[in-house]
Amino acid sequence: MKILVGMSGGVDSSVAAQLLKEQGNEVIGATMSIWDKNQHFANLTGKGCFSPHEEQDVQAAKKVCEKLNIPYYVVDCTEQYKKIVLSNFRSEYLSGRTPNPCVLCNATIKFEALPLAARALGIEFDKFATGHYAKVAFNPQNGRYQLFSGKDTKKDQAYFLYRLSQEQLAKIVMPLGDFTKIEIREKAQKAGLEVCNKPDSQDFYTGDINDIIQAPLKKGNFVNKDGKILGQHNGFWKFTIGQRRGLGISAEKPLYVIDLIPEKNEVVLGFDDETLQNGVIADAFNWVSVEPPLSPFTCQAKVRSSQRPVTVCVTPLNDNSAKVEFDVAQKALTPGQSVVLYDDALVLGGGFIQSVF
Repeated sequence: MKILVGMSGGVDSSVAAQLLKEQGNEVIGATMSIWDKNQHFANLTGKGCFSPHEEQDVQAAKKVCEKLNIPYYVVDCTEQYKKIVLSNFRSEYLSGRTPNPCVLCNATIKFEALPLAARALGIEFDKFATGHYAKVAFNPQNGRYQLFSGKDTKKDQAYFLYRLSQEQLAKIVMPLGDFTKIEIREKAQKAGLEVCNKPDSQDFYTGDINDIIQAPLKKGNFVNKDGKILGQHNGFWKFTIGQRRGLGISAEKPLYVIDLIPEKNEVVLGFDDETLQNGVIADAFNWVSVEPPLSPFTCQAKVRSSQRPVTVCVTPLNDNSAKVEFDVAQKALTPGQSVVLYDDALVLGGGFIQSVF
């Protein structure tokens, strides 16, 4: 089988390519380029996946492909990334929501724009593979491809893939699903891959997010839930629900961001107990592994990829949304983030949090 592997320059995608070649497949490496060299962001502080550090990642991926003796390409996806991921990032923050760009990037860029752009370059392949710690399997009982968490419970990357379609899942190979991160690093070291000890990639962007949002600073108020003014800030979009650091407001107990009010440019602060919420309304649900349910049911859910799954009651609503109630109140449930539903390792689906209660 001819398989195109999305290469990030890290250890995971490198070992994915190595394993697929060992299995006798014809492997091709490709890195998606998303960094526009004409951008001049002044406040970069690290090496996020969206950064000029991309050039070093390309060189690392190229070396791995040379070591494995497989073809390698760099595929330009900068325009698609700007139009979809960055524009969504801006609009969500300016609407008082906190997006997870990795979720949107996987569904629209990595598993969609990259393979399409590769084919447009004349690269032929049967399947597309990545180094995600997740699994895909076809279930003949319901006629659907299903998404599962990988063996390494500390690296549940299936959380970021819940928006993939049946068409995308049918064309995907994920060779790392049955391994732990430690095992993958050991395989890379044994194979003599230089990336064996390369640190995991950091956040999407490690600088000042206003570089991307590009909104003029605007004075606003910190307030408590009763509307009392506690101080001032330079723009509500610079804060996220649950944030504690960088507020610059003194109080008898630590303060947290508990709400954002865009129309008033207000950031609402409260104490730890005020960060607790019982549930969310989430929309744009994608039932990735199952048919859309018609009646309430109980399952597990996560609102962060690193979170331990918690028990929830899910009530489907008429407009492709759902009410998700947690058995135990959760901290800092955040509009714009994703709530992802599980039945043990099976990813049922997920949606974007619109409101909390």
